[in-house]
Amino acid sequence: MAAQCVTKVELSISCENLLDKDILSKSDPLCALYINAGGTQWAEVDRTEKIQNCLNPKFNKRFCIDYFFEVVQKLKFAIYDIDNRTYDLSDDDFLGEFECTLGQLVSSKKVTRPLVLRDRRPAGRGTITIEAEELKDKRVVFLEVEARKLDKKYFFGKSDPFLEFYKPSSDGRWQLAHRTEVIKNKLNPVWRPFKISLQALCGGDLFKPIKVECYDYNNSGSHKLIGLFQTNVERMSQAKLGSSVEFECINEKKKKKKSYKNSGVVSVKECRIECEYTFLDFLMGGCQLNFTVGIDFTGSNGDPRSPTSLHYINPHGFNEYLAAIWSVGLVIQDYDYDKLFPAFGFGAQIPPTWQVSHEFPLNFNPSNPFCAGKEMVNETCSFIFSQFRSERLKLTEQPTEQMCHCGEQYYILLIITDGVITDLDETRSAIVNASKLPMSIIIVGVGAADFSAMEFLDGDNIVLTSPTGEPAIRDIVQFVPFRKFQNAPKEALAQSVLAEVPQQVVSYFNTMKLHPPNDMSSAPS
Repeated sequence: MAAQCVTKVELSISCENLLDKDILSKSDPLCALYINAGGTQWAEVDRTEKIQNCLNPKFNKRFCIDYFFEVVQKLKFAIYDIDNRTYDLSDDDFLGEFECTLGQLVSSKKVTRPLVLRDRRPAGRGTITIEAEELKDKRVVFLEVEARKLDKKYFFGKSDPFLEFYKPSSDGRWQLAHRTEVIKNKLNPVWRPFKISLQALCGGDLFKPIKVECYDYNNSGSHKLIGLFQTNVERMSQAKLGSSVEFECINEKKKKKKSYKNSGVVSVKECRIECEYTFLDFLMGGCQLNFTVGIDFTGSNGDPRSPTSLHYINPHGFNEYLAAIWSVGLVIQDYDYDKLFPAFGFGAQIPPTWQVSHEFPLNFNPSNPFCAGKEMVNETCSFIFSQFRSERLKLTEQPTEQMCHCGEQYYILLIITDGVITDLDETRSAIVNASKLPMSIIIVGVGAADFSAMEFLDGDNIVLTSPTGEPAIRDIVQFVPFRKFQNAPKEALAQSVLAEVPQQVVSYFNTMKLHPPNDMSSAPS
């Protein structure tokens, strides 16, 4: 029997006394979370933001993990000093790591442990603190905040303000709940609207005190306090569009002056509480996942008859394409209700006329391009690899607008390719368009090609835009190079490429304000 998710757990991360790898400044730390995918293989599932010039960071980003009681879920938290803009952490200085199980965190609620280097030596005096909190409450808070007449902290320039929201923790200390972005050179800043789980902001208690601190940002990490105030969600929720709730920002050091009134006013323009559904809510509420396979037959793969070709099937009936289909299909088929997978190829010359085809069903049946299960997909691919000629061709097709927008269907496209993209601009436009649709795109890169173009399409570190500048409304692409998993268990590849699918499903339906199809709470009373 498959393990059942007991609950969701949210992990907040902070560190102290990190190694300082920079010469003229302090380290710029980031925390990456890895889940053990079998044996010695680890799959990265998420990472925090980078904090500039700080050896004692409190990370704003939280990790949300499904907790399975009967499964040993091994976690690794790795800290890096980020000195470049590439997504690959191997280019950055390693500051230390800590391994544990999710069960240990859940049972302890809060742990502080020393960080170690990869050879298990202590990472200086560096420590990591992880606080685990069960997410029982599906409610989220949407906040729009601005300020006016903040104190000027520089003689020749204006302040660079940002806000930090804190909630009281079980040990009586204030715990960081959210940090806004920095608004440069403004005394009347308007911060981007943001959302945060009600659990993270106030533990689900609308009357629990919240402390809000306003700082002037400094590149050195020594931010200057402008002022602070306390409130609660109940008070802030009185703000509606057109009717703000205002709070005086007070700096205790300045209260000694008789003429002192405040250090500015922070206005909550809107504060609304909504229920946000989880991946399991949609899955168990009737949403069907639909899995489609796209196989690259372009000429860069080589002649299938040559052992050097990526399409060549060795004596054991194996190549990287077939291994990728098997690994990912093993997981996906459990969620595809009919286990019938549309399977297509692109970039081949099709018999009997040997005309180049932009898109063809692997079973040569355009009216019924389905393969029954991952086994049939693999068998069909094996036949085609031995029969077809390849041709360099375009990769993308425009996503269809006929996809269901009602919360009942979600589509996952698995593209297996050698990574040679000849139409990057068209690909970007297609992905931006697809971000508005109920779909995710998984790209597995096979072979030893330069995958920088593929990594560019994965929106983990940037917001992908079309050539005209239109941004993707959400991240829908996950790219993984197969070569990283050649000696790993089959499950490792699937775990890595499918890690982002649940949050992508939730992101789409919540963005579109769609309920699970069988959710009775959304029915009219």
